[in-house]
Amino acid sequence: MWVQFGFRVRSPYVACMNDQPRILFVCLGNICRSPLAEAALRAAAEREGVAMEVDSAGTSDNHVGASPDSRAIAEAKRQGIDISRYQGRQLKTQDFTRFTHIFALDHNNLADIESLAPADRKCRIQLLMDSVPGKNGHAVADPYYGDENDFSRTWDDVALAADALVERFKR
Repeated sequence: MWVQFGFRVRSPYVACMNDQPRILFVCLGNICRSPLAEAALRAAAEREGVAMEVDSAGTSDNHVGASPDSRAIAEAKRQGIDISRYQGRQLKTQDFTRFTHIFALDHNNLADIESLAPADRKCRIQLLMDSVPGKNGHAVADPYYGDENDFSRTWDDVALAADALVERFKR
């Protein structure tokens, strides 16, 4: 999705064929971790002046069209970011050619993404925290069954990963 006037806008023509990274974050429902990761990377990229396309999706279809969890919205707001207009969507076959990188937020979703990936995929698929030195193999904990503190910890992880990704793509 592109950010325009503070909210995400869907367009059938968003895939661009330039060298800018196109990043997709994927968790189970696309209402907690992946929207927070999307928001964190958008903010870090804007702060550092790094152009990229950023989006998020879920492996399940349970929350298609839904807003993020209210606790995710509240955590993003504490960080100065409004994600209230984000909408959940499910991972699609086209995502494997549209995006340059697909980052899973945990091992189960990584396995699901890899099992769905077509042979002609154009993207690199990996666990998000593998982007952070010293965090290889770590998952971003799912805060859904937790409280505000769990969402804060999730933010800390995705913000750390966002900063690492921006540094990587600045080069």
